[in-house]
Amino acid sequence: MSAMVGSVTRERYDELVKLGRDWVATMSSAQWRLGDAALEIEPMRSYGGANPSGKDDLFTVSEAIRLFAEDVGLAYTTVRSYRWVSSRWPAEHRRADVSHTIHKILASIPDEQERFEAVNNPPPNPRGGPSRWTHDSAKRVVGWKVDSPESVQEKVEAIHDLATDDAVAAVVTTDFLRRPAVASKAMADDTARHAVNKAQFDRFRQQTQFVHEEAAPQLQRMEHSAQFVATAGRIVPNLKGEHYDDAERQTIGRGLARVRAAADWIENAVTRGEVDLDEQLARLLKGSGE
Repeated sequence: MSAMVGSVTRERYDELVKLGRDWVATMSSAQWRLGDAALEIEPMRSYGGANPSGKDDLFTVSEAIRLFAEDVGLAYTTVRSYRWVSSRWPAEHRRADVSHTIHKILASIPDEQERFEAVNNPPPNPRGGPSRWTHDSAKRVVGWKVDSPESVQEKVEAIHDLATDDAVAAVVTTDFLRRPAVASKAMADDTARHAVNKAQFDRFRQQTQFVHEEAAPQLQRMEHSAQFVATAGRIVPNLKGEHYDDAERQTIGRGLARVRAAADWIENAVTRGEVDLDEQLARLLKGSGE
């Protein structure tokens, strides 16, 4: 059974590739002709041209190219692009087996001789077979970002492009650091490790400040409790030999009961997480009942 490529057999795919290359050659031929026509209407000139104001010409460069584009039914930017590519590739240096799109990418090579030599030296075919130009291989020559990253650096650049937003970058970084091997390699980098350490310190400082602000009333009450204990340590020894009547003992007893109830309530909140104040305890703490 023949191998499938998409929804067609390998044989049919090869037929379509051959046809497609013919179609691309036809399309490229039309693009070259349109570019050459635009270049004939308005040859390339230095910035501003001989008449930068356009006063002595019937049309400025852009107006003439725009008119031509409208009359042939294309976008002005498309025709302007074709004109520029034609200006970079004299007819004798164009290759019929290399698409107009590849010529357009390689047209960015500043040095003319280097540009003409480059188009004649396509890189190896990544899938084997004769060397030929691809969209990405041409972009690699001129230093542009490729559509399908292959090398580690290209993939890293693609990830950076997708994670320009700090919120996205934070999520991606967190996910990556959950991989032990990634975390180990990241922490081997001094800059990354120092950045993480600084972030941890800043976070700890923020948390400490938050806890201090939120817990200030509770800390103040604890300080009062410590003062209460210290005061009791000074007073209680002096109570030896003192005599109290029943009413005085009952008053002191009610006060101590409230202190014990409050202490039990705090202990339950700390050890069991129980912070509800029942009715009896509320009355006791208010001094309105036992």
